[in-house]
Amino acid sequence: MRHRRLALIDMGTNTFHLLIVELPEARHSEPLVLLRTKVGVKLGEGGISKGEIAPEAYARALHTLAAFQEEIELHQVTEVRATATSAVRNASNGAELVKDIFEQNGIQVEIIAGAREAELIAKGVRQAVDLGTEPHLLMDIGGGSVEFIIADQHVIFWKQSFEIGAQRLLDQFFRHDPLTPDDVRAEQDYLAQQLAPLTAAVQHYRPRALVGASGTFDTLGDLQAARQGEARGLNPPPETAISLASFYESHDLLLATTHAQRLLLPGMTPLRADMIVVACVLIDFVLQTYGFSHIRASAYALKEGLLSEMLNPG
Repeated sequence: MRHRRLALIDMGTNTFHLLIVELPEARHSEPLVLLRTKVGVKLGEGGISKGEIAPEAYARALHTLAAFQEEIELHQVTEVRATATSAVRNASNGAELVKDIFEQNGIQVEIIAGAREAELIAKGVRQAVDLGTEPHLLMDIGGGSVEFIIADQHVIFWKQSFEIGAQRLLDQFFRHDPLTPDDVRAEQDYLAQQLAPLTAAVQHYRPRALVGASGTFDTLGDLQAARQGEARGLNPPPETAISLASFYESHDLLLATTHAQRLLLPGMTPLRADMIVVACVLIDFVLQTYGFSHIRASAYALKEGLLSEMLNPG
C-alpha cells in the first residue's frame, strides 16, 4: 500500500515554505517529516506598497514553485495544499500569478483572508507551544501582514490581521541606516494608531505572555543561540524562550548597526538583515505597551496549522 504523503506550501510575502510529510498508518502517530525547506522569494519587494507584485518578484515566485514541484514529484506526494497570504491577496496581479502557477506547475494556490491566516497560525503555534488554559497573545510577523491572536490551547478569543508587515514597515520607515530616533518614533506613532483594536482586546482579555511565530522570531532565536555558542541548524526546537534581556540585547545591536554590519552578526539570516530592524521596533512596541516580561517563540506557524487541520478535520 502506498503511503499518503502531503505537501504544504506557504507563499508568504517574504519567504516561501515547503513542508512534505508522510502520514503514519496508526491514527494517533506523528507524521514523518520528509522535507522542510524555505526560500527567500521577497515577493513584496519593489511592489507591495504599490499594490502589485513587481516583475522580478513575480519571476522568482514562478521559479521557486517550479523547484517545489520537482521536490513534490521526487517525494511522490499524493496531496498538495498551497496558500498565499498578504502580498498576493492585496496585489492587482495576484490572481494572475496564481493562474500562472497552476498552468506552469499544476499547483492550485488558495489565496486566504487575514482572519483565516490568523486561525491557521493559532493552530500551528499550539502544536509547538502549550498555551494551557490562560490567554496568550500570539504574534506572527510576516512581510505583508502581522497577525495577532488572543488564545489559549483550545479557544481563540480574538484575532485580527493587520497590513503592517515588515516589508510595508521597511518601505515606510526605513529612511536611514541605522534608523534615527525620529524614524523609530514615527514607526511607533504609526503602530499606536494602527493597533488600537489590539490595545482594546489586550485590555479586555489580559493575555499573560507573548508568543511569537515566523521569521523575525526565528532569527531572534538564532541570534540568541549564537551568543550562547549553540548551533540551531535548520530545525530549531518547537519552542524557544527569549528573555527580555536577550531580546533587548539583539534589539539594541540591530538598531545601532548598518546593513553590512548586521550581515556579519552570527545567526543573522541575510534575507532579514533590514526587515528585522523595523520588526524589532514593532516587538518593542508590543512588549512596552502591553507589559509582557518574556517571549515564547514558536517554530511552527501557518503550514503546521494547515497540516493539523488536515489531520484533524472538523
